[in-house]
Amino acid sequence: MKVLLKIDVDNLGYAGEVHQVAPGYGRNYLIPKGMAVKASPNTLKQAEAWRKRAEARRAEIHAEYKALSAKIEEVTLTFIARAGETGKLYGSITTAQIADDLNETLGTDIDRRKVGTEQLRQLGEHKVPVRLSAEFQPEFTVVIESEDMPAATEVVEDAATEAIDETEATETAVSEAESATDDEPTPETE
Repeated sequence: MKVLLKIDVDNLGYAGEVHQVAPGYGRNYLIPKGMAVKASPNTLKQAEAWRKRAEARRAEIHAEYKALSAKIEEVTLTFIARAGETGKLYGSITTAQIADDLNETLGTDIDRRKVGTEQLRQLGEHKVPVRLSAEFQPEFTVVIESEDMPAATEVVEDAATEAIDETEATETAVSEAESATDDEPTPETE
């Protein structure tokens, strides 16, 4: 089935182009959604007008994406998460969390599926891509820091303090015992 695209369709073509598509795809998806019309001599006359409108729209989108890319590249998001001694997270920072924070920071509405490629599971700094279009794929920085656990830290510090106190007490007792033995007269051998 030949269709004339009314708008740009990802992985198919640009507005005003004629494409051969599977009959079901054209009849059940493209035409009902208003993305295309069945190609006929009358509709081909409208193709040039659709092309011009689409080119103007692509120029607008290009300018928007260029400005948005510059903003995205300046962003640094910081997440706090629990992690093991090796730096591996107990869980992960999902792309949905990253997209929500990015949208909140920028005041935009970028689709979650276009942000990142996988969940982040390690502490540290990560570069996360945003797929705005084939031409614009800016990256921003995500920093994952370890969660400070004050209660656990205090317990460890208390245990360490007690161990130091015990060690000092033992050292003091040993040094007192040594000094006491030095003060005693040694029996003379006859």
